[in-house]
Amino acid sequence: MPTNLPPEYFEVEKRYKAAESIQEKIATLEEMISTIPKHKGTDKLRADYRRRLSKLKSSAQTRKKTGGYQSAFQIDREGAGQIVVIGPSNVGKSALVDTLTNATPEVSETPFTTWKPTPGMMPVNNVQVQLIDTPPLDRDYLEPELFDLIRRADFILLVINLETFPDRQLHQSIEVILEHNIAPLHLKEKYAGEQRMTFVPLLVLANKCDDESSCEVFDVFTELLDEYWPLLPVSTKSGYNLAQLKQTVFDQLGIIRVYTKVPGKDPDLNEPYVCEIGTTVEELAQKIHHDFYENLKSARVWGSSSFDGQMVQRDYVLHDEDIVELRT
Repeated sequence: MPTNLPPEYFEVEKRYKAAESIQEKIATLEEMISTIPKHKGTDKLRADYRRRLSKLKSSAQTRKKTGGYQSAFQIDREGAGQIVVIGPSNVGKSALVDTLTNATPEVSETPFTTWKPTPGMMPVNNVQVQLIDTPPLDRDYLEPELFDLIRRADFILLVINLETFPDRQLHQSIEVILEHNIAPLHLKEKYAGEQRMTFVPLLVLANKCDDESSCEVFDVFTELLDEYWPLLPVSTKSGYNLAQLKQTVFDQLGIIRVYTKVPGKDPDLNEPYVCEIGTTVEELAQKIHHDFYENLKSARVWGSSSFDGQMVQRDYVLHDEDIVELRT
């Protein structure tokens, strides 16, 4: 039966989808419900929205009562970067995080196994990067706080399943995050005029590329796309391209590894200092300890851009895997 929704409904719906806080969601959802005409064709829609409203109000009330309530989506950053793994249900997100990290998300063929984000640490190039498994991007079960988590991330891994309409999964997933004012960074020019839009680097992982026939499916999938997307076929089952995925994440974070040594001793090559590209000797000293920064007299560097033990100034720009000896 047709719902025959009025134009006001669609105007409020846009504001509801753009709302970021729970209180905004509640207010716009109440307004949206009030615009829906009451007849048999809208009974199911109204009931669905009332259930959603009840859930939002319950969540807001819990926060108010407990005061110190900590959302499951408020995850402290750890390691060299925070990467969120998103996608539809049953595409292999949890299996990917389980394979790459020390986390133990529940892995199942059953849809909607993941109900809250699960972080884990992925080792790559001698540093640790945080991967976060997230609930599926399903409009009927979305938590508003999920999108706050995505906005804060350094990088998004969007996982789709090559076996089941990957083009549809890709476009539907992007539609969902766009509705919440999040867009892939490579589409910044396309959505530059959109207000309140947050742009985050994104890589699409075409999962379940387990054999030669799957690779052929991937080739067909890429040919059907009507615009450029950063894509990488992977397989959590065989491990295909997972090493390349790690390197891509490392490169995307824009970081370098810097090792230090004490005069007269060998460097410690087990735990590098993770710095942004462009970090200077002076900034490294400040990162290590304020006393080093204040009392730094000289520095020597071993690396690809210098001769061994080269004396450098405080403003010398460091490179990946440089070894630095600071003298105070």
